[in-house]
Amino acid sequence: MDHDHDEMRWRREATKQVLDQLSAVRSSHETESVSLDSIGGRTLAETIVAEQNVPADDRATMDGYAFDATDDYPLAVVDDEVFPEDEPPSIDAGEAVAIATGAPLPPEANAVLKREESSIEDGQLRGAGIEPGTYTYERGSNLSKGETLFERGERLSPKDAILLGDLGRETVEVFKRFSAGVLATGTEIHDGRIADLDSDMLAGLIRSWGHEATYEGSVPDEYDRVESAIDRLASEYDVVVTTGGTSVGHKDHVVRALDSLGEVSFHRVRVRPGKPIAMAILPAHDAVAFAIPGKPIGAHTISAFVMGPFFTGETTHATIDATMTHDVELGPDGFEYVIPVLLEETDDGYEATGLGHVDSPLSVYDRQFDPSVLSSSTRASSADGVVVTQSPLEAGSSVSVVPYSVLE
Repeated sequence: MDHDHDEMRWRREATKQVLDQLSAVRSSHETESVSLDSIGGRTLAETIVAEQNVPADDRATMDGYAFDATDDYPLAVVDDEVFPEDEPPSIDAGEAVAIATGAPLPPEANAVLKREESSIEDGQLRGAGIEPGTYTYERGSNLSKGETLFERGERLSPKDAILLGDLGRETVEVFKRFSAGVLATGTEIHDGRIADLDSDMLAGLIRSWGHEATYEGSVPDEYDRVESAIDRLASEYDVVVTTGGTSVGHKDHVVRALDSLGEVSFHRVRVRPGKPIAMAILPAHDAVAFAIPGKPIGAHTISAFVMGPFFTGETTHATIDATMTHDVELGPDGFEYVIPVLLEETDDGYEATGLGHVDSPLSVYDRQFDPSVLSSSTRASSADGVVVTQSPLEAGSSVSVVPYSVLE
């Protein structure tokens, strides 16, 4: 077995390899056309460019009267009223026309006077002085023809249907969802002596990222059965996700099986908890495999930060600024520590308390963060988010919290 992959990777190095593999898979992955009401969580398989200016005309953003704001009152009100579905009429200097919100302005008009700020006597309009551009939505101010709006590989959300619809799109081309087979390993799990706390969570994560996941049962810690199960799933799914058996014990067979079936890209990432993750390429079946460590919180942590980019294409996460309530010391250097925290909103913002600190509802550590125990603690799943750091945290210091809702 080649041990080059035993060199621990920093997370940024591992996720780069994950994204490189994602790019390679996408080059041949099938696509499909979906309607705009189904784009949430889907990944674009095309680049979308504005084919025209939006709006195509200057439009009113208020009900009122459209005219050239450089003209002086009073203005003669023409008989027409312009609605959104109309072709705008021409008006002469010194004239105004009634207009509805969303309607196109006459070519000669450059402003709209709100109806409630206007007065009309004998067909003559008077009102407040306004500048050109008042209550108008200028032609091309939203989108310019030729502008790239969505890149191939971008992950869409339901709100993107607003812009896509404004472009006149009814459907978009997206990559088909990845199929993932989830396999639990471990004799204690296979025999039912210990509950499998990882598989449902991992399948749920993959589905939350917009893909399909199926639980495929468990195998005991027997090398031949582990290898055979992985090989079978690789022939049936785009991605194989295993849980357990990723460390270096005598019964940890998963990484050795992956090495036999293909090429292990990396094994172990400098993240605690969750360090013993591995990714492998299984060329015989054009499949990708992720081997996830068995401790549930560690499994969730490392899956979200390292495996997640394969399904989402994203490595950055939105954060909430908060103030630490307690000191948190770290273990050995050379790792990123992912610290679960509880958030409390105060008049001055958010406060973050390490869930696991003795002063939290879960008493695991006093000053030094203990990733080993927390990795197994199911109570830690009730945290609001995590702080990712390589440096100790001090009470009163500002931290960036990644909410769990962002990771999922």
